[in-house]
Amino acid sequence: MPGFADSFWSSGDYAGGLGVLFGKLQQGVAENQQILTIARMRAEAEDVYGMKLGEIGPATDRIAGGFSRDDGASVRKAYDGVRTEMEEAAKNHRKIAQSIRDLVVAPFTRWCDAHESRLQNSQDELQSHIKTHDRQAEIVKKLRSQYFNKCRLVEDIEEENKLAFQDPEMSPKPKIPEIKVQDKEEEEDEPLEIADEFYQPEQTVRLGETKVAILGTYTNTTPGADIVDYLQKHMGATSVSHAERIGQDLIGHGFLRLIGNVGNEFANSSKMSYQWKPKAFQWAGVPEKKQPLGRTFSLANSDTLESPVVGTVTEYLAGWNPLNSAYPNETPGDRLRREAAEADQRYKAGVRKLDLYRCQMEEAIIEHLRYLERCELDRLKAMKTIILDFSGTISNVIPSLQSTVDKMMLYQETVQPLGDLRYLLENYRTGGFAPKVTVYENYYNSADEQTFGVDLEARARTDRKRVPTIITTILTFLDNRYPDLEGDEARRSVWLVEVPLSQTHRVREALNTGKQFSVETLEPFEIPIIASVLKLYLLELPAPVSSSAPLQSITNGSSDTTTTSATYMPGMDDGMMNEAISAEKNSVEKRNSLGRAPAAVGGRFGGRKPVALRMGQNHDQSKRDSVGSMSGYDDGVGEKFGVTLVDKPMDD
Repeated sequence: MPGFADSFWSSGDYAGGLGVLFGKLQQGVAENQQILTIARMRAEAEDVYGMKLGEIGPATDRIAGGFSRDDGASVRKAYDGVRTEMEEAAKNHRKIAQSIRDLVVAPFTRWCDAHESRLQNSQDELQSHIKTHDRQAEIVKKLRSQYFNKCRLVEDIEEENKLAFQDPEMSPKPKIPEIKVQDKEEEEDEPLEIADEFYQPEQTVRLGETKVAILGTYTNTTPGADIVDYLQKHMGATSVSHAERIGQDLIGHGFLRLIGNVGNEFANSSKMSYQWKPKAFQWAGVPEKKQPLGRTFSLANSDTLESPVVGTVTEYLAGWNPLNSAYPNETPGDRLRREAAEADQRYKAGVRKLDLYRCQMEEAIIEHLRYLERCELDRLKAMKTIILDFSGTISNVIPSLQSTVDKMMLYQETVQPLGDLRYLLENYRTGGFAPKVTVYENYYNSADEQTFGVDLEARARTDRKRVPTIITTILTFLDNRYPDLEGDEARRSVWLVEVPLSQTHRVREALNTGKQFSVETLEPFEIPIIASVLKLYLLELPAPVSSSAPLQSITNGSSDTTTTSATYMPGMDDGMMNEAISAEKNSVEKRNSLGRAPAAVGGRFGGRKPVALRMGQNHDQSKRDSVGSMSGYDDGVGEKFGVTLVDKPMDD
């Protein structure tokens, strides 16, 4: 029977299957409250019933005369017997009420609160992982778009350069010459001397222009984020808030003013720009520059010429440099190529980070799914125990209710925790474990950066093999290690053992380089981990290697120990398949003929030990093997088998 860890995965996203599971688990929380309501109200009813029975005797005593005057009559004895039975009945019902509260309501209330808290903690943690992964996925989409746009711009400028150097006959029709006024040569910034100290151009804050709708263009402006960055790097500001206080003081002393917005507050924002006032240039002792003439014969607006230009502030800022550039001599083409390379690095780093987040999220999901499966099974066992305790409390005190108790005992016998769990899986299962790899897509269609998640044919072309080398290398490693195992059962257990996903991901990270590796690379790792890496590689392929039935044999194993483990893959003809089957049969015969082999795989790979838990124990949230269950629990594993392929070099 499949478990939670292989049943609540959705193809579109990770949240779909988890949403179905948590919906059912929250339904279980409501069921707990319904059972509690039954027990609580039954205790109240028994208490009221006992109180009413206890009022019968005093009520009869208040009647004057009657049996109190006839001590020897036989009817008096019958009366006393009936009255005594009423008092005993009252005690019994009050005892029932107290027993229900002590043995059912109080402990089950505590257990239900702890169970609900466990579910909420798991849901919050998984939602946090999913949100982190989704945010990084959006960032990767943007980085990919930026990278592809930069590559297109590089191609465009290279195409323009080709057209620019064509022969006159091939060149387009010449344009009409235009008369332009030569731009004024920009003066190179020189070091500034302020208070007997020299400040280099790279130590100055960058100035620019800011266009504001209706108001026009402001010169000598700087975004608030640039000012904060400068204050932290060169003026000793210890934090962003400290730098913002310095910026606010600059506004208060008349060195800065906010433009394009209402108010006069300083903020660390790239969208809020500030203009330097003439006072800043006066205090800096630097001559105020004027805006040069435009590129036409008309003069610039006089108001614009009066606005402040480049300068420095002595007491608050070290210097300014509007020509501050790290690449002063690069051409537009060089600049685009550099920006494309930088965008490529950012995109590649983003994909790697997204892959790391995905692996961490999948590890957390599998861990929590197994934990939640134990929680749900323990809840069903707790329901069974509560019904048993509830019926036992009544049956032990009131024999007259035996028929009702028998029915309740019959009801509790019908509760089958494993059957209910199987029903949940059969009716609400959303899919098996299917990792979704975000593959780094190089603009020039190269597959040498990544191994896992890459198309099988693309990986084989890169390896220049008919079958990717990662498959043949792993199978060769397993084939070399099979003789060290004792019997076919031990060899089959290599594929059946449940390896933690974190250990598999650790080996995957070492092999996911896009490069070929030798069998010696796998020697430090245990055999079941390497087999798990191969199964994970097949699961992460963008398309299945075969139909659903053979793929299930590859990833989940086969119960037929005599079946040859060679498996068809795309690109294998009939001759290659026959060779693979023949080689596998020879390998099996060779292994069966060996007389030496150490002990079979066991110990830590022999399966998980069952856990036995009780509702009354203290539950440690940090120990996932103890969630307050009522009885033992044992994980089972299905039968699986491996695959073996014969690799041949691919024809060029």
